[in-house]
Amino acid sequence: MKIEFAPLHVPLRRRLQTAAVVQWVFSFLALGLVSSEKASASYLLGHPGGGQAAVIAVGGAPESLDARPGAAWLVPVFSFGENELFDQMENPAGSTLRRVQDRLQRIMGVAMPLFHARGVFQYSFGLLPYRKPIHTVVGRPIPVTQNPCPSKDDIDTLHTLYMEALTQVFEENKKNYGVPEDKHLNFI
Repeated sequence: MKIEFAPLHVPLRRRLQTAAVVQWVFSFLALGLVSSEKASASYLLGHPGGGQAAVIAVGGAPESLDARPGAAWLVPVFSFGENELFDQMENPAGSTLRRVQDRLQRIMGVAMPLFHARGVFQYSFGLLPYRKPIHTVVGRPIPVTQNPCPSKDDIDTLHTLYMEALTQVFEENKKNYGVPEDKHLNFI
């Protein structure tokens, strides 16, 4: 099964839904971030005539407070082209910038890359993403049996299945989106 976002020329407003803390941090960038609450999604998707899409970035501190045990399927999803939207300041391991970023990540719980791309009226520098396509491919769902007390082996087994399925999605689709055959998905 494959699902791809609409081409850029289709009049569809995309909104990324995030944890509230991330929204506060990045809202000044005017990137269209909104809260991931149900009311926000209902508002965005309830516009007459459609033309709205919501993408939910799962995870983060506020969401963890509402996480409850239950059965769900894992779905491998890979988006080709995300890394081409922005350039990032050089921050090699051990550099001052990287040490500051690592410390902020430990304190805030989110990574804080220093990025840039294009501006509103010029293309040489700014905080708007470059106009590059993103192709999101969805793999086959992995069934998960509800287990109130999973063992480390249970978790490791599902983790391995997910990484294998994600690798399969990447390998089967990379040629369609300009990724060379000799490039492979590496988990770090």
